[in-house]
Amino acid sequence: MFGSVKGEKRKALKRGAMKEEAERAIQIVIRRMREEDLEQVSRLEEETFSMPWSISAFRDMINHPDAYYFVADDCGRVCGTCGIRNLSGEGELTNVAVQKEYRGAGLGQRLIAEAISGAQKAGMQAFTLEVRKSNTAAIHVYEKLGFVSEGIRPRFYEKPAEDAVIMWKR
Repeated sequence: MFGSVKGEKRKALKRGAMKEEAERAIQIVIRRMREEDLEQVSRLEEETFSMPWSISAFRDMINHPDAYYFVADDCGRVCGTCGIRNLSGEGELTNVAVQKEYRGAGLGQRLIAEAISGAQKAGMQAFTLEVRKSNTAAIHVYEKLGFVSEGIRPRFYEKPAEDAVIMWKR
């Protein structure tokens, strides 16, 4: 009897947490990156990557006609970023990052899917990326979005040195 009561309480708490997560996801808007986002984007880069891009690099990208950079915006807080550069009709995904407290809720997948959708409207049909071999969580997200591993770039990353998995979505 007590076990089932505890179980029901756990289920109710889980349903409540899922409802809160769903309501929060509704508030998050995926949109093109703007100049006023760059400081927050730069901080997220620094928290996520060992060799982060500078604000000026992002400024160059948001002003480049063949670059499509997006943010996940939670009521004015940048909680995720993703970029796609058009390289001769193929999209190169770059700078995919999600704030730690937003990870595991599908935000990265949503951000990438919306960025790809926008890039497809611009004529890109195939997409590629590199990801650290040890970043299994990201690899899993990319696979769910239809990317497949097509090779390894030895010692592609620095700080620490690590191979990159080359993935494609065709």
